[in-house]
Amino acid sequence: MLCPECKKSDTKVLDSRDDNRLIRRRRECLRCKYRFTTYEKIEPPKIKVIKRTGLGQDYSREKLSRGIYLACEKRPLSINQIEQIIDSIEHDITKLKTRFITSKQIGKFAIDHLKISDEVAYLRFLSVYKSFSSASKFQKEAEKLTRKDFI
Repeated sequence: MLCPECKKSDTKVLDSRDDNRLIRRRRECLRCKYRFTTYEKIEPPKIKVIKRTGLGQDYSREKLSRGIYLACEKRPLSINQIEQIIDSIEHDITKLKTRFITSKQIGKFAIDHLKISDEVAYLRFLSVYKSFSSASKFQKEAEKLTRKDFI
């Protein structure tokens, strides 16, 4: 890490704070004693997503986020909770230790995390993921949720 003041690389970390998405580090240059703050972010996985059509494309956190945020729209989940869901999904993807993943696998991870966090967001996401063509399919999935609550 270069000091922004004197451009030397002799710095030490004075304080470090981790909030799961960012690591905030307070640093001091050992040469000029200038103090500054850096933020480290975990890099998203470098993998290819194989779509249902068979075509591959680079993994995009933005695409995943868009789907999760749409499912959680007007639900009692904070932005931090939604970001934690997305981080958890990315963590699950990273744990696979592979360079390729299907969009279906990513959808399954999203469904698993949304089911725990918010049942309505889960149903919304599931309806798009499984391409529900009728209200009866939606109703069947909702009934599965309520049966599990009472058993």
